Amino acid sequence: MHAFDKKIFEAFSKYGHKMHRLSLGCIFIWFGLLKPFGEKTTTSLLAHTVYFFPPEIVLPFLGWWEVAIGICLIYKPLVKVSIMLQFIRIPGTILAFFMHPDICFVQLPLVPSPVGQYLIKDIVILFAGIAIAGTIYNEKSSDPYFFNK
Repeated sequence: MHAFDKKIFEAFSKYGHKMHRLSLGCIFIWFGLLKPFGEKTTTSLLAHTVYFFPPEIVLPFLGWWEVAIGICLIYKPLVKVSIMLQFIRIPGTILAFFMHPDICFVQLPLVPSPVGQYLIKDIVILFAGIAIAGTIYNEKSSDPYFFNK
């Protein structure tokens, strides 16, 4: 059993960050594409938080921004760009908590609403992206653009 465990955890070590990076990229692309095509998401709150432009402009822009983040996560040389794009996006997420606490929380400060949970997840994803970027140079790769060997 010990040898079996060792093999499993070696595989986790070898492929874990790659799978994390690729799956996170796919999620950003998938969820990002919902917005420009009119699907209502909890990120719609961010479109109502940024008052510089009308929500019907902000929401598709946020969607395409998320698609760009996803592509940058999948295409390995652009992982650092994905972190920059996430950092630019995160102030709007944090601002939503202050501008719309009634929507973000069921009970302040410890009981987030589903929208608040989604926004908290965005912050966690930022830190996951930072962790991925921090390991990108440690990945052994025969294909430096997408996958590891």
